[in-house]
Amino acid sequence: MDDYWQVVEPVWDAIDIYSGPEVFRTTFESVPKPAALLFSAHFCQSEICNGGFHQFFYNSTGVLAPEAAEGFRAIGQTQIASILESAMQLLGSPYPRNRDKRQIQLASVPKQALNTLDGRFYKLINKEAGGFIFAATEYATNIASSP
Repeated sequence: MDDYWQVVEPVWDAIDIYSGPEVFRTTFESVPKPAALLFSAHFCQSEICNGGFHQFFYNSTGVLAPEAAEGFRAIGQTQIASILESAMQLLGSPYPRNRDKRQIQLASVPKQALNTLDGRFYKLINKEAGGFIFAATEYATNIASSP
């Protein structure tokens, strides 16, 4: 497989991150789990690379944070998963999947805490396990060749 997008694209429109946690979970569970995990990791890293953890949590994409952590682990980026989980903990436990609740919690998180995690994330996203694109493509190749 040339790139992981071949696994993500078919589920892109099937997973709804915009209509709340319940709809997200239902649509996430409606597609093959390996593709859903890759979708989540892709969307997460895309948002964080664009605007940091603040943007990821502030936007609708924050609903998929737990699945993104699982996705990063699945592709071999365990340190990235740990950084994401550390960021999630700043928003409280249990993690607020509801966007309004997440935004309220986010307002009380010190910017420096998120900036520190952003820095750690940026330092590793293109290095750990060969970098996100490499790791995601390897994962996609492995799931495509599985019976």
